[in-house]
Amino acid sequence: MMQPLDVKHINPFLQSSINIIEMTTQTNLTVGKPSVASLDFPNNTFILQVGVTGVFKGHVLLVMSEENAKTMASKMMMGMPVAELDEMACSALGELSNMIMGNTATVFSTQGILMDITPPISLHGTNLKLQIDIQALRIPMIDVDGKEMLSLYLCITQDE
Repeated sequence: MMQPLDVKHINPFLQSSINIIEMTTQTNLTVGKPSVASLDFPNNTFILQVGVTGVFKGHVLLVMSEENAKTMASKMMMGMPVAELDEMACSALGELSNMIMGNTATVFSTQGILMDITPPISLHGTNLKLQIDIQALRIPMIDVDGKEMLSLYLCITQDE
């Protein structure tokens, strides 16, 4: 039987996200207030979706504005200007999601919890609406200026 994600299993996702983003973009982040959220994105949004299998099942979404996605891609590419989310910028951001989720899987493996991930899918546009039968937990990631850089959406259940 599948259960909602236990709160003790949220920290590896958060710590991996913060550590990898800080390491790759030199952007210091803090965690905002978590909330249950719908997957409706009316503004120009960039989404990285990674599937999760094993003890946990579902999807993790890294969601950011188009401007924040360009900023993060530029920082990952050593300051190279990113005027649009082209193939190279999307590849860099996809690698960011791979690094975050790979690190998360490694943290869980040290706890004896097996988790596998799927290759990332990127979505970009306005008025995006995603549907999944698992309740989404949204956790904003805030920079030092108090601006939300991205949100982590955990749409995950776990085996009993």
